[in-house]
Amino acid sequence: MAAYDLEEQEQLSAIKAWWEQNGNMVSWIVTVIAVCAAGWFGWQRYQLSQAAEAGVLYSAVLDSAEKSEAPKVRAAASDLVSKFPGKMSADLGVMFAGKSEADAGDTKSAILKLQWVVDNTKDAALRDMARLRLAAYQIDDKAFDAALKTLEAAPTEAFLPRVEDMRGDVYFAKGAVKESAAAYQRALDAYAKAPTGTFGAGFKGIVETKLEALGGV
Repeated sequence: MAAYDLEEQEQLSAIKAWWEQNGNMVSWIVTVIAVCAAGWFGWQRYQLSQAAEAGVLYSAVLDSAEKSEAPKVRAAASDLVSKFPGKMSADLGVMFAGKSEADAGDTKSAILKLQWVVDNTKDAALRDMARLRLAAYQIDDKAFDAALKTLEAAPTEAFLPRVEDMRGDVYFAKGAVKESAAAYQRALDAYAKAPTGTFGAGFKGIVETKLEALGGV
């Protein structure tokens, strides 16, 4: 008795003929798919390892900053920038390094680091945060014109009240009372338009107190 009937033999013959004609192409496609899959999984592993290494360095920045170890903060932040340029962890690491420098009394180094974040971060909100902190350090350094320049660029809407408030602080420190009052008023106007809960409850009261202290100028 035959192992296959006639119809089955015809099907097998057709499959064999098709494979002889297309087998090399199929093998090539399978190989390409396998290589691509291996590459994708390899890339995923690489990305995970990179994220883990960046996380370790960022944790080192935070730990050293908490212990007020400015040289270690500086070293870890430098590693983040050199190994992971363009990453948020590097930008944040430099932000913390700047704060650490300022806490150690080195305002000029803090200013350089914050300026780096302003110039290099791709995140608009982080850029605005860095600009506010940078302007505060520039006020401490009595670099009032530089602080005003730092605040020149239009911020994201969420940061407008704080930028105007900081601008008012710069003008006040500079002795320009009218300009200071105008900036504080703009801060209050922007605050009134901001979504509820965007700022702490004390923000409005603080700005109003500053404005009242100017004697209604």
